Amino acid sequence: MIKVLGILASPRKYGVNAKLLKTALIAAEELNAVTKQINLYDYEIKPCIGCLSDILKSCRPPCVIEDDMRKLYDYVQDSDVIIISTPVYWYSPPGQLKNFLDRLTVFENMIEISGRSLVEGKVAGIIAVGNDSGAVMTAAQILMTLNSMGYAVPPWGYLSFTIPKDQEIPKVRLLEAANVGRVTVLMARKIEPRKIEWFDPELLEQIYNKVKEEFSKIQDKDEINKRRKIITKLL
Repeated sequence: MIKVLGILASPRKYGVNAKLLKTALIAAEELNAVTKQINLYDYEIKPCIGCLSDILKSCRPPCVIEDDMRKLYDYVQDSDVIIISTPVYWYSPPGQLKNFLDRLTVFENMIEISGRSLVEGKVAGIIAVGNDSGAVMTAAQILMTLNSMGYAVPPWGYLSFTIPKDQEIPKVRLLEAANVGRVTVLMARKIEPRKIEWFDPELLEQIYNKVKEEFSKIQDKDEINKRRKIITKLL
């Protein structure tokens, strides 16, 4: 049974982002996934205080900060898929979502403690919509963040566009949102159970000598000198 956590990052529970998220979750349910929706603005999420910059291994669940993230951590860990639907605040996600994403570092930083991110192999979908420019940048920022934590994003796993205030959502956009729900469930099934250890903290040690050998071949002095002659012509 695939569990999908829908995360609404908008204070407008009746807006475009809410409707698109609901569309994605309905599509997920059509594939027999179990869905749950949370609204981030219902929770107190304090900013990350950057513990790992002082003591790397201090950043771990359940986080030293005591707030509603304690509940949200449980929801995230219990899910196979998260789908985030967010508005655009100045080319970026709103602060509430940024705080949430920053605080998920406790899962990713377990690489430094146990050798594996606690969200590695889970699946993510992203919906980013605003009434001004910046939707693509917002979606890309979230996508890169989640992928860096270990989340897999499937083909057609994100949606971003701009829509004027109070305009009816075009059907093509509803179709794309529905497919975010569909493809995330399909990918979660393909990699479930998550038995693959995707990130290998020991990999470089295995290949380091070969890497150094290839570096020495790339460092071609003749090629470097040839290039320097070209780029220093005007100096």
